Formats: sequence, structure tokens, C-alpha cells
Amino acid sequence: MTKILPQSLALQRQLILQLADGQLHSGETLAAGAGISRAAIAKHIHQLQQFGLDIYSIKGQGYRLAAPLQLLDAQQIKQYQQAGMPGILLQHVTDSTNSQLMKKLQDGQKLAKGAVLVAEAQTAGRGRRGNSWFSPFGSNLYYSMYWQLEQGIQAAMGLSLVIGIAVAEVLEQRYQLAVSLKWPNDIYLQHQKLAGILIELVGQSHAQCDLVIGLGLNICMPETARAEIDQAWTDLQQHVSEPVNRNQLIALLQQNIVKHLQQFELSGFAPFVAEFNRRDHYIGQMVCLSSGERRIIGRCAGVDAQGGLLLEQDGQCQSYYGGELSLRSAASG
Repeated sequence: MTKILPQSLALQRQLILQLADGQLHSGETLAAGAGISRAAIAKHIHQLQQFGLDIYSIKGQGYRLAAPLQLLDAQQIKQYQQAGMPGILLQHVTDSTNSQLMKKLQDGQKLAKGAVLVAEAQTAGRGRRGNSWFSPFGSNLYYSMYWQLEQGIQAAMGLSLVIGIAVAEVLEQRYQLAVSLKWPNDIYLQHQKLAGILIELVGQSHAQCDLVIGLGLNICMPETARAEIDQAWTDLQQHVSEPVNRNQLIALLQQNIVKHLQQFELSGFAPFVAEFNRRDHYIGQMVCLSSGERRIIGRCAGVDAQGGLLLEQDGQCQSYYGGELSLRSAASG
């Protein structure tokens, strides 16, 4: 996607603020407020539509969003944060929140453990195994946290499962939802994908390593998502009667993820086994574990003390590890 100049980002955010109420706004009014022509407004509206915003153009009348939009607000997020929590950086549109945190590390910036970067939209969102992550504007959470492990990369085994537990707890406590966790990095609700986790590490096996923990959480997907996502998915708003407050949710997630990471640093994954297995999406079911052309069929028996997947075959349990493994129901192949 073409790089957007800072002045264009500022103008587009101004337009979104005007349209956020979900009411109809004439092109003439928008143009006068921005100090540009109606033709320029039309170009900016088109760009915002490319970011995934459901903006309707009504000939002779103007523009309106399909539904009112709550924008991320740095001041509101700060009000919801627990005292002592590191800062949360908010971006309008970025390539990838994970990539942005990685770039800060590569540039030598010092980040506090638990620092978070969020964005309204991503132009190059990434999922696990190189998959793209559909990231429309203002619809979801695109959320990355920095952490550091003194014990090195080997100490990170089971970390994605710990993050899943932390996120699940927030959704359960705040919205009374019965979510499940799919090994190794997905969060499900009513058998549909709600969120995904992507952890990227920089460091050595037995020395200090930096982590960027990415979370993509569907909040209120636009209709265009149905043509963009090739698997069963859901979003939070479909299951919650009240409007989801993304600013509050960002702060709640930071607080609970930091708490779990601190425990993980002290004790490893073992204390989390029961919490994961209680929410395991496939526990007791026949599943298919695959890596490339290799396929292994067995009964899911949860996870072990290192976060490995336990598969039961012919009465014997074996643990499987590895970031490139894919797990699905045996019935779906």
C-alpha cells in the first residue's frame, strides 16, 4: 500500500472524528472543515474505505459510517490503566504493531517491560506461519506488548499459551463469555476464531532475549470481512449486549498479561497447565496435527508442563512442540 504522509493521516483522523457519530455529513461541510476541496475529500474517503471502514457515499447528500465508531483515545486508555503500568503508544495506521515494536528495538530504543503499542488499522498485519491478518480500521484490537526474558529463548516454551489464558480471563471476567483456547495460539468463542497470538523473539538460547507479543482480537468486524477471511470467525460485539469499550479493554489486557508474564518468569509454564486444559478447545477429541506433508492423528489430552501438545495414540501419550505445527479437528482433515 502507498505510504501515507503525516499530514494525510492527520486529515483522515479529523474526517473519522466527524463521521464517528454515524450520522450523514455532506461533502461540502467536510471540505469546509478540512480546508480542502470536495474532490480531495472524496479521495480521502476512498483511502479510508481501503482501510476497511464501512463508509457509505450517498449521491447528493454526503457520507456516513455504517455504524457509530468509538476511536482509540490515549487519554481514556491512561485513565483505565492500573497505577505503575508502562505507557501505551497509540498509532493511527501502521504496517504492523509487531513490526513497529521490533523496529524500536532494532533502533536501540529502551522499552519498559509491558509497554504496549496499539493501532486503529494495519496495512501489513501478520498471523502465524506467514499468514496475513485482516486489519480493518477501528474494528478490532491490533495490540503488541514488549517483554524481556533473562533466561533466554528456551525459557519461552509455553508462552503463547500463557498469553491465551491471560486474554481468556479478561474476556470471561469482563463480558462473562465462555472462551476456549486452541493450541498453540488461538482463542475461540462458540467454535469460531475470536483472536490470534503471534510471539516474535530476538536473542540467544541461554542469554537475555526480547519478546514482542502480538494480539489480534476481533471486536466489531465490518461486512467486508466475510470476503477477506477464509475460516470460521466471530467478533466480540456479536456476543456482548453493551458497546465494547476498546480503550478500557486495552488497559485490562495489559494489566492481566503483565501479571501472568511475571508469574511465568518465576515458575515457567507448569502452574498454568490446569488453566489451559480447562479451556482446551479440542481436549478429549480426535485431532490432526500436521507439519508440511506429515499428519498425525490422535486424541487431544491437553498440554504438558512445558506447553507441549499431548496426543494419545494406542493408549500412549506423546508431547509435540514446534511453532510450525498446525492443529485441527480430525473430522475436518
